[in-house]
Amino acid sequence: MNVQKTCEQFRTYLDRIKALQNASSLLHWDAATGAPRKAVDDRSKTIGILAAEIFSLATSEDMHTYLTTLEPSVSELDPITAALVRECRKDYDKMTKIPADEYKAYSELCAKSMSVWEDAKEASDFSMFAPLLEKIVDYNRKFVQYRGHEGHPYNTLLDDYEPGITVEKLDAFFGVLREKIVPLVKKIAQSTKQIRTDFTSRSFSVEQQKAFSLYVLEKIGYDLDAGMLKESAHPFTLGFSPNDIRITTHYYPENFTSAIFSTVHEAGHAIYEQNVDQDLAGTLLSEGTSMGIHESQSRFYENILGRSLGFWKYFYPKLQELFSEQLKDVSIEQLHEAVNHSTPSLIRIEADELTYSLHVMVRYEIEKALLEGQIQVKDLPSIWNQKMEEYLGITPKNDKEGVLQDVHWSDGMFGYFPSYALGNAYGAQFVHSMKKELDLEKLVTEGQFEPIKTWLRENIHRHGKMLSPNEIIQKVTGEDLNPLYFTQYLEEKYTQLYGL
Repeated sequence: MNVQKTCEQFRTYLDRIKALQNASSLLHWDAATGAPRKAVDDRSKTIGILAAEIFSLATSEDMHTYLTTLEPSVSELDPITAALVRECRKDYDKMTKIPADEYKAYSELCAKSMSVWEDAKEASDFSMFAPLLEKIVDYNRKFVQYRGHEGHPYNTLLDDYEPGITVEKLDAFFGVLREKIVPLVKKIAQSTKQIRTDFTSRSFSVEQQKAFSLYVLEKIGYDLDAGMLKESAHPFTLGFSPNDIRITTHYYPENFTSAIFSTVHEAGHAIYEQNVDQDLAGTLLSEGTSMGIHESQSRFYENILGRSLGFWKYFYPKLQELFSEQLKDVSIEQLHEAVNHSTPSLIRIEADELTYSLHVMVRYEIEKALLEGQIQVKDLPSIWNQKMEEYLGITPKNDKEGVLQDVHWSDGMFGYFPSYALGNAYGAQFVHSMKKELDLEKLVTEGQFEPIKTWLRENIHRHGKMLSPNEIIQKVTGEDLNPLYFTQYLEEKYTQLYGL
C-alpha cells in the first residue's frame, strides 16, 4: 500500500475520532454549566453511545491496518503523523484489552455519576454517591487487570496521566516533599507573625468578581476570542482545539479570593492549550503532553505569578476600584500576605501553596489502597478523615468538606491526583530556567505578561503532545524532575513571609 495515501486516509480517519470526542466534550461542558437536571439519563446515554463509537474506531481493524502499515515506515513519515501513530498505538494497545461493552457501560456510569456526586456533595451525604463509586472502582480494578501492569497495579493508571511515572518514583518524590514541607509547616505554626485575613470574608458582589476575573484573564493572556468563562460546581478547563479552550470558575460572595485563584489556575491550563502550534490543531496532539506538565502551567499562573507581590502591585488598583468599600482599609502588602497565609485547611482547591501537596498525598495513598483492594469504598469517609488528621492536623465535620469535595472520582480519574503535586515541582523547575532569560518579577509588576507567555509557548506550549513530559523537562532545564527547586522556592518564600 502506498505510504502517502495511507497517511492521508489515517489522518482523515483520526478526524472522525476527534469530531466525536469534541461532541462528547461539548455534552460534558453542557452538563457542568447548566444543562437541565431531568436530562441526565438521556445525556448519559448519548455520551455512552459516543464513547462506544470512539472506542470502536480506535480499536477497529481499520486502525490496526493503519498502524501495522505505517509503523515500519515511521522514519519516513512527517513528525506529526509519526507522533499520531505513536499515540494511537498506545491507545490501541490499551483499549483493545478492554471489552467494548464494558467500556460503553463504564462511560455511561461516569457520565451519570457526576450528577449524583453533585447532589451528594450538596447534601453532604457520601452514601448517595458510594454505590456508583464502588462500581467505578471495580471497573478500574478490572481494566488494570485486562491491560496488565508492571509492579504496582496503580502504575497502569498513573501512566495514563503522567507517562513514565511509577509508584516507586512517586513514593520517593512525596518523601522529599514530606521531609522538607512538614518542618516548615511546624515552624510557621510556632511563628508569632500575625497575618490579617479578616477582610477576605467580607461580602463581595459576584457580578463584580466576574468583572475582575475577566479583567485578569485578558491581561495575563487568555484569549477570550478562543475561549469563554462560565460557572460550575468545580472549576475546570475543557479544550476542543487551540481555537476553543473553555474554562469555568465558582464564585463565593464571602470568599472573593477563591474565584480569583481558581480562574487564574484554569487560565494557566487554557493558555497552555491555546498556544499549541496551529499545525497540531484538530489532531489528537493538540493538548498538553501530560497532566503534570498541565498542572505546572496552572500552578505557575495561580501561585508563582498570582500570589506574588508584583502581581498585586499591578492588579490591586483595579480590585480596589471594584471593591472600594470592602478594601478601603487594606494595603497591597496586607492583601499579599493574606493570599499567602498558610494554615492547614480542609478543602484542597482552597489550600495554601505550602500545605497543598499534603492534600494530594491523602488522595494518592487512598487511590493506591483502593486499587490494591486494601480498603473499601464504604470506609472512605473515615479513612479520609484519619489521613487529614494525620497529615494536616484537622478533621472534616462532614462529607462535603471531606471525601466528597473533589469531582475527579465521579469521572473515573484515578491516577490523576499526583499530577497536581508533580505540577508544582515542574513549575518551579521551569521558573528556575526562565529566570535565566527573563526578569520575571519586573515583568509581572509592570503587567507585561506577553514575554512570559512567549517564553512558555516557545519552550513548552507549542509542542502539545509531540514531546513526552521528561523530554520537555530535559529540553527546558537540562535535567530530570528535581523536587528540590520547588521545596527551595517554598522555603525562601515562607521564611521571608513569616520572618522565620
